[in-house]
Amino acid sequence: MIKWLLRRRLAAFEREFGYDASYARDILAVSPRALIAFGRIQALAKYRRGVPKDAYYAAKIVAAKAEDCGRCTQLVVTMAEQDGVPSSILFPIVAGDEAALSVNARLGFRFAEATLAHDLAADTLREEIIRRWGHQALVSLAFAIAASRIFPTVKYALGHGKACTRVSVGGASVEVLRRAA
Repeated sequence: MIKWLLRRRLAAFEREFGYDASYARDILAVSPRALIAFGRIQALAKYRRGVPKDAYYAAKIVAAKAEDCGRCTQLVVTMAEQDGVPSSILFPIVAGDEAALSVNARLGFRFAEATLAHDLAADTLREEIIRRWGHQALVSLAFAIAASRIFPTVKYALGHGKACTRVSVGGASVEVLRRAA
């Protein structure tokens, strides 16, 4: 019964986001308990308090791109689109065009990049985030960065990672340029 319910939830997720969750079905085949434990990461991945959407999704997309330049990045972009983030904000995030980003998106973008690179610039950016939006926003961005890396890492570890692909933003195709993390 539990496997049936979990299979239905995975199928609904795949339909909603146009995403192949076959790696999650592989986890389910091994152990429903393992998939349930993996699914609990969603609470971390969805936590967003006190931070503007454009900064939040910029951080999530940068982190997803660090692990996967294909379907997982597309999933985060699709989620952002469904959350009402305009293509005019998402396109430069995916393309890595910092100059075209809004002030908020640029801060989220740079903070994620500096955090992933263990760059000292993260300290200054962190202070700016706290000054602008508070500690709750910092926690939200930290969770966004961490959670966005977990899913593609598990997917690749289970053998479901694929080569880089172009990502669609508002129907337009964008080449994803990964930066080393």
